[in-house]
Amino acid sequence: MNLVVLQNWLDNASFAILFLTMLVYWGGAAFPNLPYLAALGTAGMAIANLCMATLLGARWIEAGYFPLSNLYESLFFLTWGITTVHLIAESSSRSRLVGVVTAPVAMLIAAFATLTLPSQMQISEPLVPALKSNWLMMHVSVMMLSYSALMVGSLLAIAFLVVTRGQNIQLQGSSVGTGGYRSNGYRLHKVSEIISQPPTSAVENNGFARFESSSNGNGNGNTAVLNLVSTSEPQTVASAEPLSPQRLSLAETLDNISYRIIGLGFPLLTIGIIAGGVWANEAWGSYWSWDPKETWALITWLVFAAYLHARITRGWQGRSPAILAATGFVVVWVCYLGVNLLGKGLHSYGWFF
Repeated sequence: MNLVVLQNWLDNASFAILFLTMLVYWGGAAFPNLPYLAALGTAGMAIANLCMATLLGARWIEAGYFPLSNLYESLFFLTWGITTVHLIAESSSRSRLVGVVTAPVAMLIAAFATLTLPSQMQISEPLVPALKSNWLMMHVSVMMLSYSALMVGSLLAIAFLVVTRGQNIQLQGSSVGTGGYRSNGYRLHKVSEIISQPPTSAVENNGFARFESSSNGNGNGNTAVLNLVSTSEPQTVASAEPLSPQRLSLAETLDNISYRIIGLGFPLLTIGIIAGGVWANEAWGSYWSWDPKETWALITWLVFAAYLHARITRGWQGRSPAILAATGFVVVWVCYLGVNLLGKGLHSYGWFF
């Protein structure tokens, strides 16, 4: 088969599959009682991932070099990375909400590469001398994978802010750094303690308290009862409507998996920047030249370094680091695409002005 025809078919198929997958995930969020939609969404992401991997493989065979030399190839590699990280995150979190935020972004990137880029930017061309190096695969692929992971982690942080309505809630989980144990909004009490111990403030518990009851008939006290706590204490947080247990559980899941994925993307970004410096010295005689791409890569590194520092050493959790990660989503896009299209530099694919 003609590899060019195969690539044209695969890029359109990837876009179509991602579009349908986005609709499936949104339908699953709107109608959670339809369990088969979750399986369809995962299958759609996996099929799109396979299509893009085949596209990149065909491109590699046709051109004879790793397919990351122009914007078209890097966009599909980025989308492939996003779908890969998505599948990992969905498998780890068991939450189909991951696809609600990642599927539309992956679809839009594929649509931009397939439908918007001029045809001359989609054609595979011989490498310029500076790119004829083994560092092309090492540096660019690691950077693109780091962008994929950081974007997915940031998208989940944005989803966390949406689920919690931007409230500053307390979370429990392994992603709170050295801050130690944090209440997730519930307290478990034995039946004998319900009267003897006063309930915890609604401010600390997001407006709810949870009590054990032996009303299940066997007296083992395994039934959990959720009661709303009323309080007359001055409140700084609880003026908003308390979150339901389902939202709190979902928020904890999103916060945890977002933290872990950003924790995966950050060392990849670090390795990619170091590899880029070595390659720059080999190609241009300088490890660092303050090119716009290099400057924004450093800004991206500092933003996510601040995020991880705040969580690991300062014990931040919940809304504050999520806002920082959401800011990082914009910074990653400026670093990846903005300076490449709008600025003139050593890394530019071309510019609009």
